[in-house]
Order: sequence, then structure tokens, then C-alpha cells
Amino acid sequence: MKTLNHLFRWTLLILPVAITIGTVVAFFLWLLSAVIHLRFEYKWLLFLLPVAGVVIHLIYQSVGKSSERGNNLIMDEIHEPGGGVPWPMAPVILITTIITHLFGGSAGREGTAVQIGGSIAAIFGKWFKLNEQDTKMVLTAGIAAGFGAVFGTPLTGAIFALEVLTLRRIKYDALFPALIASVIADLTVAAWQVHHTAYHIAVIPKTAYFLSDYLPIDLFLVSKVIAASIAFGLASYLFSFAIHGVKKVFSRVFTISWFIPIAGGLIIIGLTFLLGKPDYLSLGVDAEYPGAITIPSAFTQGGADTWSWLWKTVYTTLTLGTGFKGGEVTPLFYIGATLGNTMSGLLHAPVSLFAALGFIAVFAGATNTPLACTMMGIELFGSEYTLFFAVACFTAYLFSGHAGIYSAQRTAVPKILDDSHSIQSANRLKNNYLAQKMSRYKIRLRQK
Repeated sequence: MKTLNHLFRWTLLILPVAITIGTVVAFFLWLLSAVIHLRFEYKWLLFLLPVAGVVIHLIYQSVGKSSERGNNLIMDEIHEPGGGVPWPMAPVILITTIITHLFGGSAGREGTAVQIGGSIAAIFGKWFKLNEQDTKMVLTAGIAAGFGAVFGTPLTGAIFALEVLTLRRIKYDALFPALIASVIADLTVAAWQVHHTAYHIAVIPKTAYFLSDYLPIDLFLVSKVIAASIAFGLASYLFSFAIHGVKKVFSRVFTISWFIPIAGGLIIIGLTFLLGKPDYLSLGVDAEYPGAITIPSAFTQGGADTWSWLWKTVYTTLTLGTGFKGGEVTPLFYIGATLGNTMSGLLHAPVSLFAALGFIAVFAGATNTPLACTMMGIELFGSEYTLFFAVACFTAYLFSGHAGIYSAQRTAVPKILDDSHSIQSANRLKNNYLAQKMSRYKIRLRQK
């Protein structure tokens, strides 16, 4: 009877929260698609990117200062409740993300959806007058709803919300609220007729080798998956290192804070003219012109350049590191899919399979969520290659180092049991290293 009461209570609590989050996320996705295609039509909007950066800076300095830490603020509130999640977080992050994409900033949408979910969940938690423990569960459900709704992956959303909080420890007490929230929010987005991009892995013909008569899996292909996944993990590490590094370097170079987004915007404009194409701007899902490099194109032969993944890393870390808003996850999908395309050529492996593996594995390494990303592979691409998904995600996770894009992520058990590093200490070590380099650089300038 207690179990039924628990399930009934949480279903009633989560239902209005999830429907509201799903509705707002559906509006966000519709608006995001509209402004991205508007920029495709009016290419001169890119030249206003530095101005857009200043506007975003002023918005956060005036009405959004309390919510500037974004996803990390929500995670900290779940770990150690403090001042609460401010209600302006949802409208502020939605508006600033739309501004970022309208003018060509390379960012994602997951951070926006998660912050929308956390902010709305916090509002309902106050209305329902929940205690501290129940508020934590509602916030976790808000993360799940936002993530599941924005990508159309409800099971992944629930697991991600539990796994992302603490490294190698999942608290299953919030599983039911998170699952209900993610499923209902995803159904709400579908009810609003907002659709997600479909991805497909082409059929892989079976090839005979000396053990194929004795084993149900292709060990030769598994070895290629492991080799590629090591590269995926290193790409995750590079992204995490770069995004923290850009913030540190620019904050030291520019003493006037609103100069930072101006500099970031000007560099992105310069890089776009240097490369001669706009492929690495904005989300990277829809093609601005025939033959553009996008996430879907990476699933086909010749659908990405050798260094597409690196250019997207540069663009995204510059965008987010200099104050523009959005999220990291969709750019990580782009980085992973295009790197998978490149690795498939080097390893003579199936293109669409390796693009899919990179899609989920780079994300797994950067967020330290290999279980959620394995589930994402199943939800997006089907269950036929589940073993490859798991191998790729857990290998990338192990090789991504003691780093992550979320500084508020806690460490319950280190990746390697005899290693005492945590996410926080790894980020501090990187910041100290960058600080030493910057101080030496300044000394050399003075000597000259």
C-alpha cells in the first residue's frame, strides 16, 4: 500500500511539472529552428555576433546574475540546497540561447532545456511547499524532463539526470519521478507536433574471418571500435580542457568583462571567413547549403572533413567560453559524429556505425555519463548494436581523464580505484596550469 501511495503521489506531483516543461521546451525548439533558418536567409546577421554577445552579457548582469552558473547551479542545489534555483533562469537562458543562435554562435540546446526544467521544477516545488528531500527529487525530475524532451530520448533523460550528479554513484530513489517526468515531457513535445532529427545506421554486411565460425560477434570490428573510442575519449578531454581554458584565458586578458564576448564574436567571424564556409556555426544539425557538413551528413561517406571535429571544438569552446549561451551536448554530438566519420576512413570501418558511436561516446566522455549515453544509442539508433554502444561509451569515459564539462559534478568513486582525483580537483589543476602559463606570458611581454 505504501508503494502505491508513493507512486500515486509522485505521479500527481510530477504531471503538471513535466507538462509545463515539455510545453516550454517545444516552444524553445520551434523558436530555435526558426531563428537558425532566419540566419541562413540573412547571412549578414553573423556580423552582429559581437553586439549580441554584449547584449547577453548585459542581460545576465542585470536580471540573470543569480542564475549565471546554469546547470552547475541546479546540480549544486541537489547536492547541497542553498539559495534555491531562481525563477528568472528559464526565460533568461531561453532568450540568450536564441540570441546566440540567431547571430551564429556555435552552441547547443541541452543546457537551455536542463535549466528550463530545473527552474520550472523549482517553482512548482515552492508552490507545493515540498521539504528539502522532495525538492531535490523534483529538481532531478526537472533535469530529466528537460533533457528527455529536447532530444526525444525519455529513458536517456531519466538515467542522465541520476548519473550526471555524482561520478559512479546513482541514487535510485529519484528514478521513478525522473522517468515519469522525462516520458511525460517528451510526449508533450510530440503532442505539440515538434519533431526531432532521425538518424540511421546502415546495414553492416557480415564479413568472414578466422574466428567468425566460432563467435557470435566480430572481434576484429570490436577492436576497431575500441581504437576509435580511445580517440573519442581524448576528444572529450580536449573539449573539457579547452572550454575551461578559454574562460580562464579571456578573463585574464580582458579586465573589462564585456570586451570578452566582443573578442569571441570577432574571432568566430574571422575564422568563418578564413575557412570560407559557415558549417561550424550554430547547432550543426540543419544544412545551410547543399553539401554542408552537419551531424546527419557525418553518417555518410565523405560527409565530413578530416578536421571538422577539431574546428567544431574550436568554435564551440570560443562561443561558450566567451559568454554566449546554449549548451555543449549537440556540439559534442557534432564533434563525435564527424570524428567517427574520420576514424571510419582510417580504420576501414562502417561509416554510419562509427559516426553513431562517436555521437554518443564523445558526449559520454565529456559528461561522465556512459550508462545514459549507451541508452541514448539504443533510443536513437536501435538495439542491434548495443554491445558496440556500451564498449564505445565506457572506453571513451575511461580515456576522457579526470575532467568534465560540469564543474559541480561530484566524485563518489574515482574512474581508476587507486586514483584520488575528483572532477573539482582536476579542473583546479587545469586552471592552475593555465594561470602559470599566463603569468609567464605576461612576464615575457614586460621584459620585451
